[in-house]
Amino acid sequence: MRLLATTGAVLCMTATGALADAHGQCAADKTLEDGVLTIATGNPAFYPWVLNDAPESGQGFEAAVAYAIAAEMGFEADAVTWVRTSFDEAIQPGPKNFDFNMQQYSITPEREQMVDFSLPYYTSAMAVLTTEAVVEAGAEPTLDSLRGLLWGADANTTAVPMLTEIVGPERNPMLYGDNVDVTAAMQAGQIDAALFDLPTALYLSAVVVEGGTILGQFPPDRSENPDQFGLLMEEGNPLRDCVNAAITTLTESGRLAEIEAEWLQGATGVPVIQ
Repeated sequence: MRLLATTGAVLCMTATGALADAHGQCAADKTLEDGVLTIATGNPAFYPWVLNDAPESGQGFEAAVAYAIAAEMGFEADAVTWVRTSFDEAIQPGPKNFDFNMQQYSITPEREQMVDFSLPYYTSAMAVLTTEAVVEAGAEPTLDSLRGLLWGADANTTAVPMLTEIVGPERNPMLYGDNVDVTAAMQAGQIDAALFDLPTALYLSAVVVEGGTILGQFPPDRSENPDQFGLLMEEGNPLRDCVNAAITTLTESGRLAEIEAEWLQGATGVPVIQ
């Protein structure tokens, strides 16, 4: 029995090692720097995606996912290097100074005309960010209540079509140039609410919007087209198949779900809007 158990363990280790080796061979000669995986994040990078603006620590959801993908591709942690880009800079067509970029990029057909995306590594629940004053005035986590609110949105993101699809507000949403303007409008009392992916809403309510609170969340399957985040790469990047193979392995093994549970666990306390 011991011999069989030992033999099984050796076979398992051999299979796992063979898979990692195969992924490593896939990435050979396809990275910007030979033997190094260059990953980009925001400047700064925010909680809960990255803790303390230090992606090299592997702390935070996207930082942890990045190192898990790197390991599946055959890169040790010390073979991973980080660079910083703005959100808009990275999404423009043309050469990149990274192998892939993680900044909560929603995969859309329009963006795929300029850059390449990996398979999704996160499917986001959408949350309603508002203020305590709006809640005290009677706002509730129901569709009837939400439709009567005055909404704001970043005109350059997927928030507008999702708002129309999920909520169907009675009044046209106020549109802004970026999410900084959206949260500023909320603090000024110009709008009542805005939709954000849940982790971002958690951060904004705790740190950015004074008196901010999350009224509720819509589960990903509430939308016909839930927001999915992918790794952004230069168009035609030969590394994409290798990255997709790594994400597939992490998904099928349950490791990706484990990372999500570890770093986005705070989301469970937010009411679900039916």
